[in-house]
Amino acid sequence: MELWFEGLPIFEKIYWAVAIISSVILMILLILTMIGSDADEFGGDVDAEIEGDTGIGFQFLSIKNFVAFLTIFGWSGIACLEGGWSKTMTVLISLVCGLIMMFAMASLFYYLSKLQSSGTLKLRNALNQVGEVYLTIGSNRSSIGKVSIKVQGTLRELDALTEEARDLVMGDVVQVKEVTKNGILIVELLNK
Repeated sequence: MELWFEGLPIFEKIYWAVAIISSVILMILLILTMIGSDADEFGGDVDAEIEGDTGIGFQFLSIKNFVAFLTIFGWSGIACLEGGWSKTMTVLISLVCGLIMMFAMASLFYYLSKLQSSGTLKLRNALNQVGEVYLTIGSNRSSIGKVSIKVQGTLRELDALTEEARDLVMGDVVQVKEVTKNGILIVELLNK
């Protein structure tokens, strides 16, 4: 193997070195991503988003994308050289292939990030939802009760008040008309 590598022209040596080294690094990054580590234990995740950051979700320039670029750049360059292409065409084709791979990786991670859900309950999503009284709600906001209501695709039991003239009892069907600042639902009887 060493004799073979020594016999290559410098141009081919560069492509082989880039292809092999970047392929090994890419495999390590992919394995770490699959097991959930994402290189956190090895000096931090360089692709991590800052908590609460609402900036660009599509990251064209990242470590993973750069390593993918180098990997495809190297292997497509080797393929061009083996095919007898000129050095200029080899560089152009490998650059284009590398950029396509970078764009594909960036797109993949962008769309995968869109599949994530924070799991945070946003009570404003309960507005106008229909539910059922679970624990009696006192009339004219006299006592807090509970309603069973589907919010964000999950059935939940939430605190509720009403401005109705009578108590709302278990089984009454209600609709959420307001959410207070402290997260209590204001409900009204649906079928008066």
